[in-house]
Amino acid sequence: MGSFSIWHWLIVLVIVMLVFGTKKLRNIGQDLGGAVKGFKDGMKDADAAADASTQQKISGGQTLEGEAREKVEKTHS
Repeated sequence: MGSFSIWHWLIVLVIVMLVFGTKKLRNIGQDLGGAVKGFKDGMKDADAAADASTQQKISGGQTLEGEAREKVEKTHS
């Protein structure tokens, strides 16, 4: 009772096709695929922005550290 056979799934598929029609199902599939692709692209962009931000922080920290060393060396001289 808990598992469905291939015949159950075929009957469900036929009923869904009769209710919605193949054109509407195709449009739903395209919309869903576009949404997934957009989500993946957005995640890649967010990762790239986070990496760029991290690189700026690292570079900025090294610059400040270098400037601090120069100031310390000048005051000790």
